[in-house]
Amino acid sequence: MRLVIARCSVDYVGKLTAHLPMAPRLVLIKADGSVSIHADDRAYKPLNWMNPPCTLREEPYEENGAIARWTVTHGKSGERLILTIEEILHDSSHELGLDPGLQKDGVEAHLQELLAEHITTLGEGWTLIRREYPTAIGPVDILCRDGDGATVAVEIKRRGEIDGVEQLTRYLELLNRDPHLAPVRGVFAAQEIRPQARVLATDRGIDCVTLDYDALRGIKHEGTLF
Repeated sequence: MRLVIARCSVDYVGKLTAHLPMAPRLVLIKADGSVSIHADDRAYKPLNWMNPPCTLREEPYEENGAIARWTVTHGKSGERLILTIEEILHDSSHELGLDPGLQKDGVEAHLQELLAEHITTLGEGWTLIRREYPTAIGPVDILCRDGDGATVAVEIKRRGEIDGVEQLTRYLELLNRDPHLAPVRGVFAAQEIRPQARVLATDRGIDCVTLDYDALRGIKHEGTLF
């Protein structure tokens, strides 16, 4: 991972355009090729970003006090993230190695086990391919096929937050590169899904399912699973 703190402006050029005026910011360049721009607030959420596959081109640029211009280009859409840099305050690279992934708590692990065992909870004719399906960035909770035979990746949380949707989005980007699996769609499943997470998931074409833990365990419960 490369960490750069720079005084820069940022322009996103694509289906939508966005501009961040000149200011000190943190630029994260990860091993998977993704680039994200952060301010010293907003918790984990970047100001702007480009998901892989993308390429970064660095070149000198001397105009209006700038010293460099970095252009991040998405390999499929051609959309660009352009950083105009006035000053680099810090630039370092670190090898983090393979991350073991998020360790689920007991409820999440049991939800995964139960849903895999009763995969038709998600729909008639659904079949399980594998639990903990491996990818380069960690295992997908459940990989399965729906009633039409299409591949579906399921991410399970006890409480569905935006970061869970982002995690599933990254899995889907990788899985859809595999011609034996593609096209792969996503299902975000949780006991409770926050409204912001639901909006983001819907915007990305990811289905949301609210799980009833007791119903999955066979305990009589008023209401339905969804």
